[in-house]
Amino acid sequence: MCATQNRFRADRRYKTRVRASRMIVRVGLTSPFPRPEPLVQATRDLDRGRTSADAVEAVYARTEEEVAELETRLGLDVRTAGYLRWPDLFRPIAERWSGFAVGPLTRWLETNTFYRQPILLAPPARVAGAVAAQLPGPIRRRPAGSRILLPGPYTFARLLDNRSGEADAAVVHRLGRLLADEVRELVGLGFDQFQFSDPLLAVEPAEGPHAEATVAAYAALGAAADPGTAIAWTHGADGRRALPVLRRIRPVIAGFDLSETDPGELPDGDVGPAVAFGVLDPRTTLAEEPRDVAGVVRTAAARLGASTVWLGPGAPLDLLPWEPAVRKVELLGRIRGALANGGGA
Repeated sequence: MCATQNRFRADRRYKTRVRASRMIVRVGLTSPFPRPEPLVQATRDLDRGRTSADAVEAVYARTEEEVAELETRLGLDVRTAGYLRWPDLFRPIAERWSGFAVGPLTRWLETNTFYRQPILLAPPARVAGAVAAQLPGPIRRRPAGSRILLPGPYTFARLLDNRSGEADAAVVHRLGRLLADEVRELVGLGFDQFQFSDPLLAVEPAEGPHAEATVAAYAALGAAADPGTAIAWTHGADGRRALPVLRRIRPVIAGFDLSETDPGELPDGDVGPAVAFGVLDPRTTLAEEPRDVAGVVRTAAARLGASTVWLGPGAPLDLLPWEPAVRKVELLGRIRGALANGGGA
């Protein structure tokens, strides 16, 4: 068994017991879903002039509905419909907000996937409706209970090529305000679930002015999302490295990837009554054991004093092909069931 799988084995040293009846468990996807082979083939055929844009659009729409139906069938608490059309986390903004250009292919953290690095040529400005227009059809039609995936302000600012003349910390702050305006628009459309993917908070922790700008950015994001749910999702490294910021951003919920973070080393009662955990590791096709995962979740929640937990994949799920990803997501309901039945206690 690989090291990431071992992380999910229940450890008797940390069997802190929390009564299942007191834990509220919510599950959902935390990243774009991988594209199935028919969709990949359709887009290749379009590039080679073998099919039409209308035909590819039909495949996209059909596949979005398939992901949405999968989420409903598995009883997930939020819907995403897969975000299959988004080439990467930043592109929907970099291509449509002013001040940006789209740069070269760049490796995404320590993976074999890539994104096009945004280039910031001038102080950015939001374009109303730009993100909403790119959301998957199933969640545009049914916004309540659908999760909006957006880049976290710190990771966004640190991974772009800043040629704007503005200090990097100021860009973090500005992006936070602009993303908050985006959230307010989406709340007005009926959305109430927001996730800000911010892996660099763990990979390269914010310090000094960057930390202060990040806290201010999340204050704006939390206020804009209220009374909905907002999560700052970290992965790619031990989530404890992000705690100096995460402990300061309530009511935004702190997210930790438990394949990277030892639950027994989490601090006591540090991030508020709700927390998010990555409990599926997309860096391997091996299936987690639901009862073992439930034990790790129970330990981590008890250490942090959280009574509500949001569960999902840790790292982006599109690291996997379609079929293994489906098998992984099917585990979420079983993990929730193990927690409800006292699993891992």
